[in-house]
Amino acid sequence: MRESYILGVSMTRFGKYLERSLQDLAYDPIWTAIHESDVDPHDIDIAFVGNAYAGLITGQESVRGQVIMREAGITKIPIINVENACASGSTAFYLAHRAVASGQAELALAVGVEKLFCGDTRQSLKVLSTSSDLDIEGRMGILFAGIYAMRVQTHMKNHGLTREQLAMVAVKNHDHGALNPHAQYRDRVTVEEVLNSRMIADPITLLMTCPLGDGAAALLVGTKEMALRMGKRPIRIASSVLGSFDFTRKGEPTIACRVSKKAYDEAGVTPQHIQVAEVHDAVAPIELYLYEELGFCGQGESGRMIDRRETWFDGKLPVNTSGGLTAKGHPAGATGLAQVAEIVWQMRGEAEERQINPIPNVGLAENGGGNMGGETAVVAVHILRGH
Repeated sequence: MRESYILGVSMTRFGKYLERSLQDLAYDPIWTAIHESDVDPHDIDIAFVGNAYAGLITGQESVRGQVIMREAGITKIPIINVENACASGSTAFYLAHRAVASGQAELALAVGVEKLFCGDTRQSLKVLSTSSDLDIEGRMGILFAGIYAMRVQTHMKNHGLTREQLAMVAVKNHDHGALNPHAQYRDRVTVEEVLNSRMIADPITLLMTCPLGDGAAALLVGTKEMALRMGKRPIRIASSVLGSFDFTRKGEPTIACRVSKKAYDEAGVTPQHIQVAEVHDAVAPIELYLYEELGFCGQGESGRMIDRRETWFDGKLPVNTSGGLTAKGHPAGATGLAQVAEIVWQMRGEAEERQINPIPNVGLAENGGGNMGGETAVVAVHILRGH
């Protein structure tokens, strides 16, 4: 496998865009990424288009990627539709990386786009619930907030996490989102406001949950020579690992632990090398769980990390400098690519008000999707290195 590099990256501001189509949302990120990459669009060899729910919300099935790319004026090349729950964008990135690293392509485009607002919140939530085994979880009526709540309750019981520590994650991510022009929510909140907001699934309150959102993101993956031509800091994909659920028994590694270990090994780094991270905080408290699963701290130590403000953008290990899903938003198909974009901006010193210092050399993005038997159905972990 040869080295692959991230070229141009772009995304919309996440939000509510009832009047905009998938094609319209994806157009600007695609072309901004192309122009920033300083490449001829005719040189793009292959495109991977991530989207999870448009078939159920809009009725457009089967050729969503082709419809989106035609509107952008990119045709003839292989266009691969990627549907993998909330990790659809991350999976598109994984495939673009593999296409270039294997020599199948010189230049690969990854796009992620989603519209979750359809004028009927109940319909949107029903669509999201399809990312589980409908014959099991679906018939039981278990939604994602309930699944997350059970995980958080178990972690609180085993490790003594407090409700205030759970709330602090939401406070941190809203602080970061307030500095991010791409974030859906740019308001700061207090611990008291988070704890006093409407209970969704105990102990998860409304301000701990990510919002519905619409949006798109895109990036190009190419060779080292292309990256050097851009005139920006080259960012190498040190590893990109995708994994699926297993029937985990008590004491066995979780999917996030298994996939991240493989990503660390492939990249030749340890968790202690990571200097900035974006993780899948679909509900803010799960971020604490992920600190431990990704090896950023030992079991039961995540509460102390948030108490010490280690994961604020000016802390020891900044996490979710974008605002995370909690504040930046979560248009499922676009989320994974937006996470990668944030890491790239941080590593190129382009994150403006939320820029961490010193500029990081190693960054990680973790994105999950779906649920199978109480475990995340798919997890992607990408590790990037600067040169």
